[in-house]
Amino acid sequence: MLEIIFSIILTSSLIGLTVIVFQKLPRLLELPETGLTPFSWHDLFSKIKEVPPFKGVSSVVVLQKILSKVRVLTLKTDNKASNWLQRLREKEQKKKFGENDNYWKEIRKRMR
Repeated sequence: MLEIIFSIILTSSLIGLTVIVFQKLPRLLELPETGLTPFSWHDLFSKIKEVPPFKGVSSVVVLQKILSKVRVLTLKTDNKASNWLQRLREKEQKKKFGENDNYWKEIRKRMR
């Protein structure tokens, strides 16, 4: 039932997307061709620095904040992976310990 609903949503979305593309295609063809200007990071940053909220902000401070947030994110990811590994090791230890108990019980039964 869900597959049918998802299929209907997918097909209607694709049909809608095609209709929009075909409606915009004549307008896109009317646009004049312009040469691509080479991209420059320096120009981009200089334009961003001119925007009022970013006028007094140093790029070094912004870079420090971004790097510290990336560092925190990687530390959290590392901690999570470490916890998963620890849990897997503990489960494996319990599994091996349980198998060892059965081994001794079987030996005791054979001895009787």
